Amino acid sequence: MEWLWKFPSMDEDLLRALKKSVDEGFRAFTRGYGGSIETLFSPLQSFLIWAERLMTGMPWPLVVAIIGAIAWLATRSWRIVVGCIVTLLLIGYFDMWEDTMKTVSMIFVCTVLSIAVGLPIGIAMSRSDRMQRVVNPILDVMQTMPSFVYLIPVVMLLGIGRVPGVIAVVIYALPPMIRLTNLGIRMVDRDVLEAADAFGSSSWQKLRNVQLPLALPTIMAGINQTIMMALAMVVIASMIGVQGLGQPVLKAIANQYFTLGVFNGLAIVGIAIIFDRISQAYGLRLQKHREVVHG
Repeated sequence: MEWLWKFPSMDEDLLRALKKSVDEGFRAFTRGYGGSIETLFSPLQSFLIWAERLMTGMPWPLVVAIIGAIAWLATRSWRIVVGCIVTLLLIGYFDMWEDTMKTVSMIFVCTVLSIAVGLPIGIAMSRSDRMQRVVNPILDVMQTMPSFVYLIPVVMLLGIGRVPGVIAVVIYALPPMIRLTNLGIRMVDRDVLEAADAFGSSSWQKLRNVQLPLALPTIMAGINQTIMMALAMVVIASMIGVQGLGQPVLKAIANQYFTLGVFNGLAIVGIAIIFDRISQAYGLRLQKHREVVHG
């Protein structure tokens, strides 16, 4: 009756040999192709360095003015604009400006990459049920896998630094972009598509002029979720060399500096609120515009 109490498992020696063979195979792959893969990502490193220099090199009044202008154009709400400006001024006043700009540059790069990768995959999923059946389980794994696990293969391949951190963040933040692009295009009214067909639109014209514009509010929700997940990954990515607000938080954890951790944590929250309010309000404006057009 012992088998009822102890779950039957693989022989320990066999399991150890299996793990060892997988680890050695991945190490051999890293030694053989790590240099080539690192070269492949050198444009990403250049883009990241450019974005960081741009954000940290601009005078702070100009950054505040640009973010305020973006907030106004996206939301048409003075309350949100004032909230964004006050948040940025408080971040600067408490001497967290440079780290915040590094974090903002990283989030910008991660969001651009997520859109560049996620949008085509989402469009392909919306056009093929078979593709959707293949990709959905992969997205489920990506969303449920503990975020620390992403760091292991990335660090083994590319070492410690900004680029591995960005790749880990993008992998973690990508699924909402893909899912909501797919969902938004699939939700487009069939009557509208039939009308486009009646006017002789090609498949590409229908996608560009009908499906993507009507799916834009849902796609914006995907971008919003991608930004929020990228910000949630900031502290974890700081463990492998990503600079920004995550590193002081990591330092505070290691040395039990309560105020350092709280202040930088609140700065991350402030940036998250700014991104969230701007993207959500813009998505709602697009939704209302679509309802007016259809009405």
